[in-house]
Amino acid sequence: MVTETTPAATETVGKPAVLVVDDEYGPRESIAFTLSSEFAVDTASRANEALHKLRQKSYATVVLDIRMPEMDGIRALEELRKIDTDVSVIMLTGYGTLHTAQQAMVGGANQYLRKPPDVNELIEAVRKQTAATRMRRQQTEMNRRTQELNEALKQEIQKAEPHIWQSRASVELVHDLNNPLTVVIGYAALLVEEARSMAKAGNGDSGKLRDYAAVVERAAEYCHHLSENWRLASRNHVEYATVDLCAVAKEVRQVIFFDNQTIQFEGEPSALVRGSRFELMRVFQNLFKNALEAGATKLLLTVKQNGAQYELMLVDNGSGIPNESIKKVLKGGFSSKSGGTGLGLSICRHLLSAHGATFELESTAGAGTTVKMVFPAAKS
Repeated sequence: MVTETTPAATETVGKPAVLVVDDEYGPRESIAFTLSSEFAVDTASRANEALHKLRQKSYATVVLDIRMPEMDGIRALEELRKIDTDVSVIMLTGYGTLHTAQQAMVGGANQYLRKPPDVNELIEAVRKQTAATRMRRQQTEMNRRTQELNEALKQEIQKAEPHIWQSRASVELVHDLNNPLTVVIGYAALLVEEARSMAKAGNGDSGKLRDYAAVVERAAEYCHHLSENWRLASRNHVEYATVDLCAVAKEVRQVIFFDNQTIQFEGEPSALVRGSRFELMRVFQNLFKNALEAGATKLLLTVKQNGAQYELMLVDNGSGIPNESIKKVLKGGFSSKSGGTGLGLSICRHLLSAHGATFELESTAGAGTTVKMVFPAAKS
């Protein structure tokens, strides 16, 4: 019996590894030959053979035909994701129907091409998806290391109770640095890939490079603030200015969450308050992250002005929190996630209190969570 194992990192010496899966000899070998100049290509004529190869070796991209005997591409994709969640998968079909495409994308495919694919389109797709796999593997590795560090810090807290404040501050720092550092690594990888592509194509357009660099710069600035805030924490040194809550929330979506459109906004276009932009970014970072990690597919932030106050309502359709766990979650140190610190909502409550804002949370297991925040409006 073959035991499924988690593949090692994709990075190997030489060409990136690509697996082509197609039961038809001609198309399979044609695709393999087309890609062989730039990639190390393996082939498989059946889904089971491909799954066996994936258990033995890590690939940067899998090119998978949808229509195959014994096990079709949709079913093979489901099994593939149990083995490797990070590898990019390009689906091929000679029956380019919308329904088939939807099945493939819902099942975890990253791109969809009609069969036979255009040579240039195929090569460009594999290049793009190979870069995406590399970035996902870097993020996965960083998350793994962060979880290990979080666990080590939690154990240190238990051992060093007299120094609980310093330990807690360290855990909070690691907790909030994780996302922006992941962004820096991810966009740095994109910068490298974009530069390589431009060099190969002789393209002088540097628009994308400038955009990626701007995101890296903002994420790095955020990381710098977090580290400085920790260093100066004992002095209670925080400078407040007029800040737009709507702009801060949208910046967090763009910079920290790669402009994830699951996060949506409605209501007032602007909400000016007195506060620290970076501290408020930490609030939205933790709230958005909690909802997304709870499986939310819709996250709506509604902003309303009520006299001299702004009411922010954040509603998600995630897994929710059992009623008996809500008090523990708000207190901090409790998490249902194996690698979680349980500090996210506690950090939010602390920072909101420092801004004179109130915080309320309602949640139902299996039905989602609603967070209500009320800020005093900035005086004109």
